[in-house]
Amino acid sequence: MGSVFSGIRPILVQGGNVKFMTGTALLFLVLGLGLIGWIFGRARASGFVRKAKGGPRGTVNSLPYYHGWFVAICSVAPALLFMVIWQSLSPSLVTNMVLSAPIAAELPQDTFARAAILSEARAIAQGFQATAFQDMSDKLVPLYKGALSYYKWLGVAATLLLLFAGGAFAFTRLKPDFRARGKVERVIMFGLLLASLIAIITTLGIFASLIFESWRFFSMVSPFEFLFGTDWNPKSVVTPGADNGYGAIPLFWGTIFIGAIIAMVVAVPLGLMSAIFLTQYASSTVRKWMKPILEILAGVPTVVYGYFAALTVAPAVRDFAVMLGVSNAASDNALAAGIVMGVMIIPLVSSMSDDSIAAVPNAMRDGSLAMGATKSETIKQVLLPAALPGVVGGILLAVSRAIGETMIVVMAAGYTANLTANPFDTITTITVQIVALLTGDQDFGSPHTLAAFALGLALFITTFFLNYVALRVVKKYREAYE
Repeated sequence: MGSVFSGIRPILVQGGNVKFMTGTALLFLVLGLGLIGWIFGRARASGFVRKAKGGPRGTVNSLPYYHGWFVAICSVAPALLFMVIWQSLSPSLVTNMVLSAPIAAELPQDTFARAAILSEARAIAQGFQATAFQDMSDKLVPLYKGALSYYKWLGVAATLLLLFAGGAFAFTRLKPDFRARGKVERVIMFGLLLASLIAIITTLGIFASLIFESWRFFSMVSPFEFLFGTDWNPKSVVTPGADNGYGAIPLFWGTIFIGAIIAMVVAVPLGLMSAIFLTQYASSTVRKWMKPILEILAGVPTVVYGYFAALTVAPAVRDFAVMLGVSNAASDNALAAGIVMGVMIIPLVSSMSDDSIAAVPNAMRDGSLAMGATKSETIKQVLLPAALPGVVGGILLAVSRAIGETMIVVMAAGYTANLTANPFDTITTITVQIVALLTGDQDFGSPHTLAAFALGLALFITTFFLNYVALRVVKKYREAYE
């Protein structure tokens, strides 16, 4: 390795800045060659079809379309897989090549200083930094340029070699009786399975990381204090058997009070009534315009809702409290955050309720009207009871969305953990405290920081349970009317 590097280094240094193919250009090249392979494979299969015309039926097993995809997949898939693996391996190979040079012996032995010099030299060689702040970095820049160029071109050559080898193998397999369709569909099924597994594995990874960090937290702080304590004022130094300020009851209550009570009082009536109007009373023209406008609320960024809550709703709520004679009303209050959060999740309740009501068989509606019931009586006594499982599922999904909201609570309700039922008082939620605990330079070995993972685990379990219940309810509803 050292001899190879010493051979290419003078050439690279004399040539000045080395220009090599970027990863994006290589990706487009691979996809372009895969497209060419698809064209050639399809063209060859089309020749099979032309020869088979007038012959016995079933001579050609698969359509030319599938033969082309077989060649394209065999060409592109190995090359892309190698690119992903090479992308993770090449940085360490480049560093090892640089360290194998004699000049690398001048690097300091201190790990931090050594890593800083190597990082700076790499950044300059890649064009991310113009000048070096350390003399040793300048000496390593030519070495890094050479190593980067060497392994970049080595990766390009190997990628193209795999692509052409895979394409040639697939092209030679093409025959009139070749089952290209079955092989392509198996690849597609594997891709769909892999996508599903990635989502599942990601969820399991998140849960496992929360469990691990929460276990570290509960090894320092009593679970009883965390789950049943009423004082949230976390201390960096924990005293066994004492009150360390890790009582999360105020946070649990704040999350429920804002997200599951105030927000639902706003979202459920408005969302349900809008769904009833759009499905039963509105004309097709009105529904065509109002439903998309209503669902635009779901696309508004939460930080915009936060600004609206902090600058408009919260002062109005405080002034309203003063009119009612509440002298200690806070500028940051639970009612303002809950109202705006409820407005934010109206589209979720409305959409699910709309679909549920519209899915009720027309025979039930027509039968009620034929028996002499009015439209309002039909809605109250027939449609809503029949659509109730779907409506409940939408409400549960909206609750899980609301209790995970952060920005609105941060900007409108504040950071103070209060165990109070006064909607005009400052209150906070689990998500806000997670942000507060993980903001800035933190020691991830202290209970003060690890408390965020325990709060995250509690929130994860709660939202998972609500989503599970909602999906079960919706599934039961669908089975009843399919």
